[in-house]
Amino acid sequence: MQIRTRGGRHKRRMRLAVPAVAAALALGGTALMMSGSQAAEAGERPEITASQQKAAPLSQKELRSRAVEAMKADEASKQKLVTSPRSAQTTAPSTRIIGGQETTISTAPWMAQLHFKDAEGNGYFCGGVVVAPSKVVTAAHCVKGIKWYETGTVITGTDQIPTQNPDGSWDYHGGELRGAYRQWNHPQYSPVTIDNDVAVLTLTAPVKAKPLPIMQNTDTALYTPGTDAKVYGWGRTSSTVPDSGSQTLKVADADINSNAACQTAYGSDYIVGHMVCAGAAPTGDDATSETTCNGDSGGPLVAGGKLVGIVSWGDINCSAEGKYGVYAKVSTYAAPIRARVNDANWSLDHTADLLARRTSDASLFSWHSKVTGLTRTYNLGNFGNVNLLVQNDLNVDDYDDLLYRIGNGDVYWDHYVPGPDGAEGDWQFKLVAKGWGKHKQILVPGDVTGDDKPDMLAVNSTGYLHIYAGNGVGGFAAPTLVGGGWGQYNAVRGHGDFTNDGKADILARTSDGSTYLYKGTGKASAPFEARRLVGKFTTSSFNALITVGDVNSDGHADLLARDSAGKLWLYPGNGNGAASGGIFATRKDFGTGWQAYNLFG
Repeated sequence: MQIRTRGGRHKRRMRLAVPAVAAALALGGTALMMSGSQAAEAGERPEITASQQKAAPLSQKELRSRAVEAMKADEASKQKLVTSPRSAQTTAPSTRIIGGQETTISTAPWMAQLHFKDAEGNGYFCGGVVVAPSKVVTAAHCVKGIKWYETGTVITGTDQIPTQNPDGSWDYHGGELRGAYRQWNHPQYSPVTIDNDVAVLTLTAPVKAKPLPIMQNTDTALYTPGTDAKVYGWGRTSSTVPDSGSQTLKVADADINSNAACQTAYGSDYIVGHMVCAGAAPTGDDATSETTCNGDSGGPLVAGGKLVGIVSWGDINCSAEGKYGVYAKVSTYAAPIRARVNDANWSLDHTADLLARRTSDASLFSWHSKVTGLTRTYNLGNFGNVNLLVQNDLNVDDYDDLLYRIGNGDVYWDHYVPGPDGAEGDWQFKLVAKGWGKHKQILVPGDVTGDDKPDMLAVNSTGYLHIYAGNGVGGFAAPTLVGGGWGQYNAVRGHGDFTNDGKADILARTSDGSTYLYKGTGKASAPFEARRLVGKFTTSSFNALITVGDVNSDGHADLLARDSAGKLWLYPGNGNGAASGGIFATRKDFGTGWQAYNLFG
């Protein structure tokens, strides 16, 4: 097996019908009354009808054609996708698994095949790993410069590469084929040094494959030299024969090596902290070596049942004596990877968007982030009976969901379900909780229990904070008590990771405006570290604090705050995870006139 070389959605439309009656609405502790056509019966929920289609879905015929064309182009061109690190004469992106043994998709259900072409028509193949139903992690050199939405096909659910039948047709061996409508590679990826070699593809529809958990950045024991690890791929099985890619998925032992061993092998090309090398040192002979090679790029290094490495590069002679396979070190990139895995949003790009209800008529608008500002895009209808609203992708399907509370205190989860093969679908709703009208705070900041499933937090009427662990399909477990004293906060907010460690954090503001960070630990038993002061947002100066995620697309959660004059400010997250200091960069002006809105989510 060889590893190391990479061998528009439609806009959503929403209509909401809500009967008319008076309802009390609250924002930041300020009660607002709505009446007439703006309001609804206390027990009425918005009836949402919508089209939330991704770009006109690609047909299976088109995806199959892309895969075949990429395979044929790869066979004809024998191109290498990227150059190697500085010592270009001796190293190259990883392209194989040599040695090892064949395995089945049931032992590695998260494996993905990536077939694609570049602008010149050269075809390539990479591995990848499913980490969420619509997300595949791979190497940046398999993504950078490639128009995946135009040329790429991802195949999951099979351990076989497509084969041609005697009649000329192709057999995909039961695999699920998907396109990728969105792509991200680490912004500091270098094709010269192969540093920061990580990427995420967002698929046009979820797949059935069981995701592989992403390691936490604190799982440092998984990199202890000698730790049992395995690498998977369909790459070359010979360091000298270009056409030796494996038809069947292979697995090779790749126990973790020390940084010192890797530095001895590669010198300064090996970047400590960003890379990890694994596996027994090749002997110089394919027959007695077990390592990665061309075609394995982007595939997973797995230890402790978690993704710990991404196949990146190695010696141009895959079995060169003493030249280990080199992987991107996932602990270093867990936070930005998770930021892209959890980036469902209303505008279907990489930036979080704001929902805001206009006071005059209770119309809810979506304001789409343009990184440096917001643009009002859609009127989503009348939300007059809603007094609390948050966004999050509770079933991890890449469609943004709504969690909201209506006038009688009932809390609902509304989520979009596409039709067959991506055709227009509809919204479905589920009652989450009854009679929560006196709850002081309800939020869905993300995963606070360390299982990569979004969780709900609630502060009840007596000030006790509970976690309702999410099950990844829109349901929640029984509550777990975090502690008391949360009634002192007039705002508890959170959506994403403020501290760049891949764990969801929350903010809490007291009556004097002191705003504290509760840094997430990823542990259900003790989900937050001790609070630390990160700023002062007095209610007289700032009457709304809003967290919707990463507004400026830098991988860090941000804070939006409305001041008493109706101006909206973005406080960009800076990823500061230190025990002290602020977590926001210099604020940015995001426009005036926001006093016209009385509910944000």
